[in-house]
Amino acid sequence: MVALIVILFPPMVIAFLLVMERVEEPLRRPTSPREVAEFLSSATPGEVDTLAASGIRRAMTRWRRRRRSRVRQSSEPLV
Repeated sequence: MVALIVILFPPMVIAFLLVMERVEEPLRRPTSPREVAEFLSSATPGEVDTLAASGIRRAMTRWRRRRRSRVRQSSEPLV
């Protein structure tokens, strides 16, 4: 049992670190002034409420997610 733990622990730690790197990547990217201007001109009332309640980072995340889903929907081929 100890040998199994010794063998499996390092790969599990490495896998965890790789997953956390992907989670942290969007958090390290700063919000550009252009994105803020776009946000203010196209934000929904719910996103403005998020801005007031939770701050710019969470509101921008919600806005980016909405924009990404809209881009994906428009890029799907029509058959």
